[in-house]
Amino acid sequence: MSKTYGQGRTRNFACVVYEESAPAFWQGLLAEQAVPAFISPLHDRDINPTGEPKKPHYHVMIMFESTKTIAQAEEVFSVINGVGCEKINSTRGYARYLVHADNPEKAQYSPSEVISLCGADYVQATSLQSDKYVAIREMLEFIDENNIFSYAKFLSYCAANREDWFRSLCDSSTYVIKEYLKSRKWDYDEEQRRTSEIR
Repeated sequence: MSKTYGQGRTRNFACVVYEESAPAFWQGLLAEQAVPAFISPLHDRDINPTGEPKKPHYHVMIMFESTKTIAQAEEVFSVINGVGCEKINSTRGYARYLVHADNPEKAQYSPSEVISLCGADYVQATSLQSDKYVAIREMLEFIDENNIFSYAKFLSYCAANREDWFRSLCDSSTYVIKEYLKSRKWDYDEEQRRTSEIR
């Protein structure tokens, strides 16, 4: 390992991997370590402060179930020829950094390309409270645009087509959406009744 940051024990660590120095099938070798991990998309559009392109690389984050020393984390990274061993203070913050989610001035990478190993859940790790409200707003707009009244049909659509909405419904948004659908149906029926009376 070329550099080590900080001392003591923690649960989460990160390193950088360069394809030319990593062993063949390095991602499989990492999975064999049985430590939950995230592998970033290939960072091939990053720029140095001097304006020169950085060497393409991956960021790898491992998350132990209990605290470990840097030496123990380095044992895992040595299998894939990882460079550096950085202690991670915030799981969510670093997981979001894998795609530069909070760094709009940097090259942006797709969250769908993050590889999750050994039970790590990238969506759960990176979700913010504000994401829930964004999802609810998007769902309400979709319901209005498609004139939906059935929660069952909407949930089925989300399960098949929108994983983010489906998770939101399963975790915390079902009450709001069901009440909105119920209110829409009441408004629709009331409008139909009034139209019939006018005729």
